[in-house]
Amino acid sequence: MLLRLGSSGAAVAEVRARLAHLGLIDETAASDVFDADLDVAVRTFQQERGLTCDGLVGPDTFRQLDEARWHLADRVLQFVPGHMMRGDDVADLQRRLNQLGFDSGRADGVFGPNTDSAVREFQRGVGVNPDGICGPDTYRAFERLVRAVSGGNSSVLREHVTMASMRTGVADKVVVIDVGTAWFGLSRSIAVRVEGRLGALGTQVLLTSGDTGDHHDGSSEQARAEFANRTDADVVVSLGVEHSSSEKVQGIAAFYYGDPLGGPHSVNGRILAELLSEELVTRTGMLDCRTHPRTWDLLRGTRMPAVRIDLGYATNPDDALILADPRTADVMAEAIARAVTRFCAPDQAR
Repeated sequence: MLLRLGSSGAAVAEVRARLAHLGLIDETAASDVFDADLDVAVRTFQQERGLTCDGLVGPDTFRQLDEARWHLADRVLQFVPGHMMRGDDVADLQRRLNQLGFDSGRADGVFGPNTDSAVREFQRGVGVNPDGICGPDTYRAFERLVRAVSGGNSSVLREHVTMASMRTGVADKVVVIDVGTAWFGLSRSIAVRVEGRLGALGTQVLLTSGDTGDHHDGSSEQARAEFANRTDADVVVSLGVEHSSSEKVQGIAAFYYGDPLGGPHSVNGRILAELLSEELVTRTGMLDCRTHPRTWDLLRGTRMPAVRIDLGYATNPDDALILADPRTADVMAEAIARAVTRFCAPDQAR
């Protein structure tokens, strides 16, 4: 189901209610019509969440609307294999655990095994039954401890430690190259060439591809993120070619996990994105659209540094000419392989 300007019905009324709960639209204006005010509210929400700001309410936007309605202590949280709980309350819980020194991993809003372990460790530390269930007793223990403890965000320190362990060279690392469906032939050709270059250095390269035409489709991205996690990959690089309604839009852009409004982000992901962007722009001469934080599922659902690279716009004549050049696949593959090698290299060798 896709809701847009002009749609009507119970689903539209539900979207309006959820945006009103977030303070993005007047809650007194009850309506089941997708009007101009609702369109503005949807776009504002999408911008805040790092989603494609198109005013369309599809599965990904609706799911994040559902996640956004939860505040910590609104419900009992726990790890349910196969049906993991998601929401802003889970992300808040993860941030609190990390700040207190209980490593729940990335604050991605998904109550997974790492969060379950961190909750149990916290519960044991404060004398609460270590059952992994966040109910009233655990929430009260949080409030008591938060008032008594101060300090920085330990997840930042953890990322620096992780980075130190990464800087041992690219040999024996596992790299996942995710191939987008748009201009699949080019993306696939680049991925195979990256596999050859890194494979010669002792790196294991695994290739995945999207299931749908939308490279930011939530369900497809989750599946690919879970694959990367299952394989214990060290790095994920997702490749794609963009389209735009305007032929003037062009250039290479890189995206890493993070809050677009300046909140928490993946330090390692940002470093990798900057290296990839630098190598690709330098070698191709294409416009540098720089690096940006986003909360797309492939970026937030992976436990390792992950970067999405937009290799240019097929709708721009200059970009299309470069992308169609048979030599481009080699140039881009060399740039990506070089960036990953630099990312994994010891400081003195970078």
